[in-house]
Amino acid sequence: MTNDANLGIPAGWIGGFAGSDERFAYPTRDLGSLDMLKNMDNIALLQRQQAILWPEFSWQTQPDAGDPKRCFQMFAPDISRIGYTEQGRVYAIICPQQGIGSPSLGTINVEITVTGQRGWVDEDTRALACDMSVEVRIWFGHGHHENTVIKLLWKMIDDLGHDFPISKDKAIVVSTHKPGYPDQPIFQLSKGENPRFDAPEFARHPDEAWSVGHLEAEVGAIKQSGSPVVQEFSRLLMEVLNMNSGNMLKEGNVLTWNVWVNHPEFVDQKEWQEHAEKWRKSIDVNHNSPERWVSPPRFHDGSLIPVPKNFVALELAKIHEFKKNIKRMHA
Repeated sequence: MTNDANLGIPAGWIGGFAGSDERFAYPTRDLGSLDMLKNMDNIALLQRQQAILWPEFSWQTQPDAGDPKRCFQMFAPDISRIGYTEQGRVYAIICPQQGIGSPSLGTINVEITVTGQRGWVDEDTRALACDMSVEVRIWFGHGHHENTVIKLLWKMIDDLGHDFPISKDKAIVVSTHKPGYPDQPIFQLSKGENPRFDAPEFARHPDEAWSVGHLEAEVGAIKQSGSPVVQEFSRLLMEVLNMNSGNMLKEGNVLTWNVWVNHPEFVDQKEWQEHAEKWRKSIDVNHNSPERWVSPPRFHDGSLIPVPKNFVALELAKIHEFKKNIKRMHA
């Protein structure tokens, strides 16, 4: 971490919330006495924040194989934040988005949506302890280069008139839970880097970040809703996403991320509200971070995860399969 402990940190820190209940303390850090809160309900209470400028994700590209081949990718920075009071009680956590380009379908957007959170931060020790529940939302949009097949697919979607996942408010929703506990949707954001694996240097930021925490969640099933037509398309979209991303959201895989944060700042509540609204519906420029380059998924040695050489053909085959299935449904 940066050597100057007070570099850029605003005055006004009081602290004390982390020590207000002995159950909050490490190593057990039990936060069960706190209510799980929604992000948008307590913006008026936010006074300080830490921006998550380096959200470094990791997952196993072959989770069912003997050699799981862990990969690493930073999601879009300058979206994620932790907001809290001068005493250190956390009242909001904004999580990141990522855009994945599909040669055939266009852009597949992925957002980690926080559905509940509770916890504390301590600026004196640079520690944090939070509980979270999240859903993964996936939707797709037009690409820059659409061939005849994709144009016909979009026309079919328009003609069918169903709520296909073509915007965030109609997104596919994938559940998550504490690894190994499918009936437990709450998992922990804890201090330090993930101790289960050694992250490569390109996925670490000890000289830039002010602090770091880590969390992990197991990917659950798609929350089925809507018509069988929409469910069939959702299945197609998830298959394409996992082919493209190295099984990032394969059911049963464990998605982890090290949360490297910037130094504390004051919260401008109006700006926080506008920031949250900006990212509430979709990701912005070029389906990636609006301000910073984001790396593709890479293995520990820096090599890119392989994409099938016939990836476009596989995508198109799945689109044709979808179209045939839809015609059969409407026969």
